[in-house]
Amino acid sequence: MTAAGIAGLATVLPTGTAAAAPGRCGDHAWCDPGRSPDERAAMVLRELTLDEKISLLGGDDLAGAAGSGHTGTGHGVERLGIPPVYYGDGPVGSRQGSGTSMPSGVSLAASFDPELATTYGATVANEVRCKGNDVVFGPTVDVLRVPTSGRAFEGFGEDPYLSSRIGVGWAAGAHSEGVMVCVKHFAAYTQEGVLGVVGSRMLYNAVVDERTLREIYLPPFEAAVREAGVGAVMGSYNRVGGQYACEHQWLLNDLLKHEWGFTGYTIADYAAMHSTGNSLANGMDFEPWPALVYSPAAIRTALATGQAATSDVDEHARRILRTMFSHGIFDRPAYPNDDSQIDKKAHLDTAGHVAEQGMTLLRNDGLLPLDPAALRGKTIAVIGEAADKFVQGGGSSSTTPYSFVSPLQGIQRRGAEAGITVVHEPGTTPGAAAEAARNADIAVVVVSDMMSEFLDKPNLDLDSGIAQFPPPALGNPLADQDAIIEAALDANANTVVVLETGGPVATPWRYRTRALLEAWYPGANAGTALACVLFGDVDPGGRLPLTFPDSDDDVPTAGDIARYPGKGLDVHFTEGVFVGYRHYDAEEIEPAFPFGHGLSYTSFAYSDLRVSGEKVSVVVTNTGNRTGHAVPQLYLGLPSPREDVPQPPRQLKGFAKLTLDPGRSASVEFTLTDPALSYWDELAGGWTVAAGEYRVHVGESSRDIRGDGSFTVAAERRVR
Repeated sequence: MTAAGIAGLATVLPTGTAAAAPGRCGDHAWCDPGRSPDERAAMVLRELTLDEKISLLGGDDLAGAAGSGHTGTGHGVERLGIPPVYYGDGPVGSRQGSGTSMPSGVSLAASFDPELATTYGATVANEVRCKGNDVVFGPTVDVLRVPTSGRAFEGFGEDPYLSSRIGVGWAAGAHSEGVMVCVKHFAAYTQEGVLGVVGSRMLYNAVVDERTLREIYLPPFEAAVREAGVGAVMGSYNRVGGQYACEHQWLLNDLLKHEWGFTGYTIADYAAMHSTGNSLANGMDFEPWPALVYSPAAIRTALATGQAATSDVDEHARRILRTMFSHGIFDRPAYPNDDSQIDKKAHLDTAGHVAEQGMTLLRNDGLLPLDPAALRGKTIAVIGEAADKFVQGGGSSSTTPYSFVSPLQGIQRRGAEAGITVVHEPGTTPGAAAEAARNADIAVVVVSDMMSEFLDKPNLDLDSGIAQFPPPALGNPLADQDAIIEAALDANANTVVVLETGGPVATPWRYRTRALLEAWYPGANAGTALACVLFGDVDPGGRLPLTFPDSDDDVPTAGDIARYPGKGLDVHFTEGVFVGYRHYDAEEIEPAFPFGHGLSYTSFAYSDLRVSGEKVSVVVTNTGNRTGHAVPQLYLGLPSPREDVPQPPRQLKGFAKLTLDPGRSASVEFTLTDPALSYWDELAGGWTVAAGEYRVHVGESSRDIRGDGSFTVAAERRVR
């Protein structure tokens, strides 16, 4: 029952793995683990030829990765004991062959539980390691700007503080498995493009002010570097201020490596590099696949024509070597590629637990939890094609599960235990859905959307993404799901709607539902988790890490093509810091469901809110008759120091995940530190705490505030 307070979690640094068996370094002076990583890297660097240094900067060529199973390879230098480095995709599970398909990143974020994020990161990294990889590409910490973004499911939602806390926990778990973390995608990567073309991620230029970058899009990366000690940062496809992110002097050198003190190395996303000379000179260390821009010939040409210097090559090679030493890659045996090492059952159980904790109950008038005793001898109709499918996002987070429990299978198993008849109606027509619902005592309608890397959804409609997979010419594989929901609601008031979506969707029928559950993309153990939540074996643990808009017209970028998908190649971030719930709160727009919202099967009271010095405390009491999860959230309203520095009404600055038995109370304390109170002052070029009144709000969502307070800062001060 600890709060993820404003000061953040304890710093977690990679420990590497103490190898019982000999490492791969050989008999060289730099193989002494008693020397510092910097010293060891410098010693190796002095022995490398220029060609060998160049070879360290590029991974596989176009054909090199084929058949290897790894996502990429960094080639070593055998004569000097420099081992190869193997890379594996892993934001939601290993993509190398089959793996445990974990719930989506947004599902993990909905748990509001950094400790669970640590378990998640360790589970993914364990499988990545057991498949012979040294580095995991993950987590994805891009803050959600456009709710229809194709990769909304992969990240941790619309709030930088929540994304930071979940990302740090994820990285700590991965490091505990001896796997190096490559956090992605740096920076201001917020869209794939309409049909993958208009506003394409490969071309768009983020026109964004420094305050917005510093306060919204950069904090999760800064936390990953400063707190989690990640070994690598992946550059994104897009441009920022006219310069491609993978050759961006300010982002890669000035900010990341110098200001933040990042000692690892930068990695380009696949096919994200453009200019060999600019990349070498401006801070890009490694191109994984295909190594075209950093091919030996391209680098030699850039050096010969004066586009870059040999000192640039030395610096990139030094960073790669130093990071390999600091993460123990030289000092341990190679990880074997052997799936038999993986505890598949334990990982499936973990996937189910994460899904339970992420499932977010949006509406409930008492229909849930279902009572097995009352339903004995009765019928549940499970409606929808999605109920019997493995639903996941597309692109680099798509996985092939070792095994899969569908929602239908989970409900059938639970029903069989309780003597309940469970029937399935795919619901290919509204008429069929209505008939199935009418003939059942309870109807459970399971619907899904389709989100993917490479293209954004055109709108928030459930079916808008699905219509693109396969292309429209081949037909829509699923029926009109809104019509299916409406038909079931018409036929049976006791209808539960379950959403398996990658992000927010339109819910025009929501006021007619007795129960609405957001299950996200729930992973390999979807059905087990869903049945446990529906029947009340566990309390739904999720809270929304993003806002569900009432309509497409309400989103921050609506009605302005310059904001999205962009005017020409420029995408103008003119909404500034008013992203997600900050926008809805500032504009007093009522969302369908607000950020932080999520219901429990019990009820909670908040009392004794105290604001004293650097502390905010509140007592949370379970006032119901069931054990349940509470997620008290701390929001601050900062004073506006000048007219040109508007502040959102509320910003998330702390939260806690509590499990309380009936009648039990817990006191939650949040620490107010300068970083939580500060804003980026572009005039001063630094973080500043403004003078004035700071409003304190504690509640169950950005709109459900249970207690208010305030304190005053007498004089402005620079903090860093």
